[in-house]
Amino acid sequence: MKILFFVSSMHAGGAERVAATLSSAWARRGDSVTLVPTYTKKGTCFYHLNPAVRLVWLADRMSWLGRKTLPSLSKWFTIRRLIREVQPDVIVSFLTNVNVVVLSATRAMKVPVIVCERTNPAFSSSAGDALKRLRRALYPRATTVVLQSRDSVDVFRGMVPGLKDVAVVPNPLPPNIDEVRQPEMVAWPRRYRLLGMGRLVPSKRFGDLIQAFAALAEAYPEWDLVIWGEGPERTALEQLIQATGLASRISLPGRTEQPWEEVIKADAFAMTSEVEGFPNVLLEAMALGRACVSVDCPSGPREISEDGKYALLTPLGDQAALCKALEQLMSDPTLRDVMGRRAAASVRERYGLPGILDQWDAVFARALPQPALERSA
Repeated sequence: MKILFFVSSMHAGGAERVAATLSSAWARRGDSVTLVPTYTKKGTCFYHLNPAVRLVWLADRMSWLGRKTLPSLSKWFTIRRLIREVQPDVIVSFLTNVNVVVLSATRAMKVPVIVCERTNPAFSSSAGDALKRLRRALYPRATTVVLQSRDSVDVFRGMVPGLKDVAVVPNPLPPNIDEVRQPEMVAWPRRYRLLGMGRLVPSKRFGDLIQAFAALAEAYPEWDLVIWGEGPERTALEQLIQATGLASRISLPGRTEQPWEEVIKADAFAMTSEVEGFPNVLLEAMALGRACVSVDCPSGPREISEDGKYALLTPLGDQAALCKALEQLMSDPTLRDVMGRRAAASVRERYGLPGILDQWDAVFARALPQPALERSA
């Protein structure tokens, strides 16, 4: 099967990581995969790709004048030329801004187009009013729209009437997550680490996590809080840390190039976001056997944790409940161990790459005409 895969960029990001994982897996099993970052300033590929994946930067196919003066129009024509060149059996597109361009550019071209939302569209602020109007007008042309969580389907159908087909396919765990080694035991006395991770932006609500930890810090003097990430909220969060008087126990070390190695060093993980699409960091922390607390935000945590069976869920905005859940984990090493092991077994079974590829194959089977399926068999 020939797959033409469009994504905004290949910088470090959740959508980019999933694009790299899927395209590499499809290429590894013998599909012909062309991966196309559409960012006109190009950039670099942060994630490893299987050597069989053909990486085509759209910017390299656009003229200098087109990139500088009429980038949208130049991108439209370049995408059409690339489709004619590749002659794919199916097109997969990630992210709303890319999806609308691809759907517009494929008008009257008889190629199935599968577009994928990578956030919860009912709550995300990443799409402005103009992009939402384009999405409403163009998404009904898509063969299939793929969402990441079940609880966003009905809302999205209401936002975008006339969709032909909607499928739910969650993010896969990266296949190399199994290579992460558990840390060696540290001799007593040791310090314990509560971990947060993500962009330092208001929607992650790391201020709530800092305040909850500060409320428990005196009772649990052997614990520290580490929040990995970078972003515009750094100064405000640093000021909040200073105000708590816990600067020696709460740290913001910045962005890490080795997130799993930091997760595996933690004794518990917490996510306090007010909205997510499908939180990779929570999924991966559970897969690595960390006991987790998560705010029950839309969307993903309830689905990933199976209604709180494999992680502690707290209501959004309930600071007392967040403190209580954190204290449960901080006070009980047996609970942390049991919850972590059960969480790892659950998410590895449900979100392992082979199972997610099977779900994608079901989407392809619905989208592709029979001759294309026969060629890919």
